[in-house]
Amino acid sequence: MSIQSASLGLTRYRIIEEVPRELLQQVPEKLKQFCFVDIDGTADERSFGWTNIDDMLDMNWVQSPPEKADYFAFGLRLDTRRIPPAVLKKHCTIALNKELEHNKEQGKNFVSRDRKRELKEQVTLRLRARTFPIPAMFDIIWNPSANRVYLSTTNAKVRALFEDYFTLTFDLHLEPLTPFFMAMEILGEEAAPRLESLEPTLFV
Repeated sequence: MSIQSASLGLTRYRIIEEVPRELLQQVPEKLKQFCFVDIDGTADERSFGWTNIDDMLDMNWVQSPPEKADYFAFGLRLDTRRIPPAVLKKHCTIALNKELEHNKEQGKNFVSRDRKRELKEQVTLRLRARTFPIPAMFDIIWNPSANRVYLSTTNAKVRALFEDYFTLTFDLHLEPLTPFFMAMEILGEEAAPRLESLEPTLFV
């Protein structure tokens, strides 16, 4: 989801560690090192990595650099192949029927459990190779001076993927800025016991 959309879900983070100045200078190279790798010509189920926020097809930042004034702006691209369950079931049944017919010619009236599993794996790989991956793009804005990182989604699975990949890329750890942590940041660590004792209130 684009950060420039009229409305969007946004997840805010702070970086736990102090970010070295040398690391900030290395951000463009690290983005290229951990950039998205296309899987169109493979049977891979999923691929993800960093790409240009201005063009998700630009993994080398040719169109524009990730530096935007005092910010870094880049994207997390996630491509996923999805085989509809009904399609997978149909082709597995066809493969199983062929295998059973072949076994009957050999005097067998069944297909072993291991062979069924093997047939399903073969069918899945064959269908994946014929299925186009569906691309998704999530914008990231990193403000080093305020120690803030913004991700343009609140999806739990994408957030977990982003957090892990950010740590792998930059060796930095993110902490979601939930209302609890934002209150603690304003009131100080000593306010933690009082905040933990609060109970949610319904206003409707």
